[in-house]
Amino acid sequence: MSRSPLQTWVDNIAQLTQPERVVWVTGEAAEQREILAGLVREKTLIALNSELRPNSFLARTDPRDVARVEERTFICSEKREDAGPTNNWVEPELMRAELKTLFDGCMAGRTMYVIPFSMGPIDSPQARFGIEVTDSPYVVASMAVMTTVSTKVKECIEAGAEWVPAVHSVGVPLNEDNAWTTNRAWPCNPEKIKVVHFSETREIWSFGSGYGGNSLLGKKAMALRIGSIQGRDQGWLAEHMLIMRVTSPAGKKFTFTAAFPSACGKTNFAMLMPNLEGYKVETIGDDIAWLAPNANGRLVAINPETGFFGVAPGTSVKTNKNAIDAIRSNTIFTNVALTDDGDVWWEGLTDEKPDHLIDWRGNDWTPESETPAAHPNSRFCVPISNCLTTPDDWNRTEGFEVDAILFGGRRATNVPLVTQANSWAHGVFMGSTISSEQTAAAEGPVGVLRRDPFAMLPFCGYNMADYWSHWLEVGESLSEAGRPQIFQVNWFRKDSNGKFIWPGFSDNLRVVDWIIKRLEGEVSGRESAVGIVPADGELNLTDVQLSEDGLKELFDINKTSWLAEAEMIGDYYETFDGHVPGALDSELKALQSRLQGAAA
Repeated sequence: MSRSPLQTWVDNIAQLTQPERVVWVTGEAAEQREILAGLVREKTLIALNSELRPNSFLARTDPRDVARVEERTFICSEKREDAGPTNNWVEPELMRAELKTLFDGCMAGRTMYVIPFSMGPIDSPQARFGIEVTDSPYVVASMAVMTTVSTKVKECIEAGAEWVPAVHSVGVPLNEDNAWTTNRAWPCNPEKIKVVHFSETREIWSFGSGYGGNSLLGKKAMALRIGSIQGRDQGWLAEHMLIMRVTSPAGKKFTFTAAFPSACGKTNFAMLMPNLEGYKVETIGDDIAWLAPNANGRLVAINPETGFFGVAPGTSVKTNKNAIDAIRSNTIFTNVALTDDGDVWWEGLTDEKPDHLIDWRGNDWTPESETPAAHPNSRFCVPISNCLTTPDDWNRTEGFEVDAILFGGRRATNVPLVTQANSWAHGVFMGSTISSEQTAAAEGPVGVLRRDPFAMLPFCGYNMADYWSHWLEVGESLSEAGRPQIFQVNWFRKDSNGKFIWPGFSDNLRVVDWIIKRLEGEVSGRESAVGIVPADGELNLTDVQLSEDGLKELFDINKTSWLAEAEMIGDYYETFDGHVPGALDSELKALQSRLQGAAA
């Protein structure tokens, strides 16, 4: 009997990497329990106090393997310009030769696990399948949380379904020639880390890192980098966005997606706790959204993941009670601190620091220690079903029709609290210019900015300017009435004393409330040079401690500062060497024209 293309591929990878054995992962609960127990025996995981944190574990990585490594992440398209200026590019055949050397015998003495996984509900037309082979049982356990792992995926692939091949190795073979000087509980090869994506063949190869962002290849690698390429070719969008469903006091449901760069409150917003009577907020996803047009001309969102891979530091009952509730059980923590009673702790979890901890490196820690107890990028990996604000239908196969799309960065100046785009093209312009201020405004009126268009800077798998063109094309494919409205938000505006003006957190629902009223035609808004902002009295500010001057400053549009910003946008567009779509150049010119006509 001839072997299937899938089995042939697995055999070829095994022949290259030379594992001691090959195991096909089934995704069954008993298998997950066995994997976790094995990780505890190997000391990769520490079992936490079962009374305080049931079925939960702590992993400590090698200190050299603690985060995504963007400078070692590559998009290997046939043409360099297809990768664009924001991606690292290497000619595909050169990279293949290098990978062949790296992976040759790299799994010797280890088990090669074959993980058939689905991003999205298996039966959904928006789902996409992948196969990850890995020699890391930590990856197996984490993929079981973050994706739908099932033998049914293997059956679908063998029946002819499209799939993404993904190969991962920690890069530390166990053989007589290897002294294995790396951390035995966390094998890695940090000097040789590579995370590689081949555009035309839609392959992923990752070597040397066990950290989730580099090794859970269904997440950023497939769901965004390869996913964005699939979306470009197939007419949909793979986005670094949360998905939330908001029920208004009138009982009507609205679906929001939102793209925020890191440190801009994306997970907190996804799990927003309402403070206005009659509202309900449900968490569909906190990190990735796949958006596709449906037969009704609407844009439909699914969350391709099945878990949260969140940053721990700063997460607390005050900042995100729903996340704290979600991680009380069935959670894999990485690089947080261990308490004396077998629980976890990190900076920001409690106001008072414990008297003694074991820090993320495995060393004794006290409040007098000069280093943090938890790594700043320490994580929790937990099933989405643990979240009390996640509805039972979060993974329905038909997805959710999107009513509004939000973009936001961390801006101390210029960008108002909330602005509605004048059109789809204007909304894409907003998304293309998302930025966060890295330093105080020392060399000009708008400070130094880090551009992160659509919050996709590290994740877009092809030329970013061509990606903006694709957004415009998808907008054209939607019906005018069904096209989501686009808004820009900024929770981080500061006053002249450097203090945040807007209280944020639950009060962000007041912005959501105004957006819903705009969608329903209940408020008119006010036209400004940068878009439509709330008119006087439209924003519900009951019980908000906000002065009239503060409110005015939240929506102040300084002509001089904005003209300088527009010039910076033009300079930024020039870095894309003619790929910026004409519609966005037109939006920039229209913005400059409106600013020139505005009162100083």
